[in-house]
Amino acid sequence: MTRPAVSLEDYQAMVGTEVGMSDWVLVDQVRIDQFAEVTGDHQFIHVNPELAAQTPFGTTIAHGFLTLSLCSSFAYQALPSVKGVKMGVNYGLNKLRFMAPVKSGKRIRGKFTLADVTQRPDGAWQSTLAVSVEIEGESKPALAAEWVSLQYL
Repeated sequence: MTRPAVSLEDYQAMVGTEVGMSDWVLVDQVRIDQFAEVTGDHQFIHVNPELAAQTPFGTTIAHGFLTLSLCSSFAYQALPSVKGVKMGVNYGLNKLRFMAPVKSGKRIRGKFTLADVTQRPDGAWQSTLAVSVEIEGESKPALAAEWVSLQYL
């Protein structure tokens, strides 16, 4: 996928605006089970449809951290690339809330608003993004986060 490339100045001018939205991604039981296997988190609400059907959710739900982990691919899809950046790394999260469960079989996508871009003393550029992961057909997002990354030119 070719993302639009913008200058650092144009990227900085985007502060306060929505800078991208990813495509929808299906979160099916296979993906949930694979995440459980990789992380060792086999809580029944994620991997046992029969027991999960007896909960208020009525079905299995994705791990919150599975939903969060998909933000990397959403960002790669949705965000513009900045000309001259040689490397970008995750720096962390200032805020994160899991707002609504992602039920097995639902589709989700990431929406990104650029909140801040500043240069650090080490020369890296720090971007802060407001991220919302939407659940198709639902009014409440799966998660809301303030995500910080570093870009090295």
